[in-house]
Amino acid sequence: MRVVIARCSVDYVGRLTAHLPLATRLLMVKADGSVLIHSDGGSYKPLNWMSPPCSMAQLDPTDDEREEGVVAVWSVQHAKSEDRLHVRIHEIQHDSSHDLGVDPGLVKDGVEAQLQALLAEHIHTLGDGYSMIRREYMTAIGPVDIMCRDSSGATVAVEIKRRGDIDGVEQLTRYLELLNRDPHLAPVTGVFAAQLIKPQARVLAEDRGIRCVTLDYEALKGMDDAEARLF
Repeated sequence: MRVVIARCSVDYVGRLTAHLPLATRLLMVKADGSVLIHSDGGSYKPLNWMSPPCSMAQLDPTDDEREEGVVAVWSVQHAKSEDRLHVRIHEIQHDSSHDLGVDPGLVKDGVEAQLQALLAEHIHTLGDGYSMIRREYMTAIGPVDIMCRDSSGATVAVEIKRRGDIDGVEQLTRYLELLNRDPHLAPVTGVFAAQLIKPQARVLAEDRGIRCVTLDYEALKGMDDAEARLF
């Protein structure tokens, strides 16, 4: 991972256009190729980013950019779309690279882990004819919660959350992009499963062809029969 603290401005051009004016920010270039722009606030979410597959080139600034104080330009191009991220660097205050090694992945506990186990046990919750492949299906960027097959035999990747938000959809999208490069698995579709799915996450998921499923934890545990309820 490369970690850079720099005074920079950022422009994102593609499906949407966004501009970050000149300020000091944290720039992260991860081993998977992703580039993230962080401020010193806003918790964990970056101000802007480019997800893999993408490529980054460091360019010399133009004459006009030099006059404005730009010393380097990062041009990040997505491999499957016209989306492009331009980072104009005015001053680098810190630049270091670190080998973090292979991450073992997130060890889940509590209700989320139980949801995963229960859904794997009752995979027909997703639809008639569904069958399990395995839980915690490992990929180069982390484990997919559940890999299964639908009634037609097609591969389905399932991401499970207690509360489904946009970050969960982005996570599943990255898994699907990677899995669909494997000819033995492709085409792989996605299911975003959670006890509660936020409206914005549902819109984003459906726009990307990802099916949303709301999970009933009590029904999955067998303590409650959802079909027998009056409401």
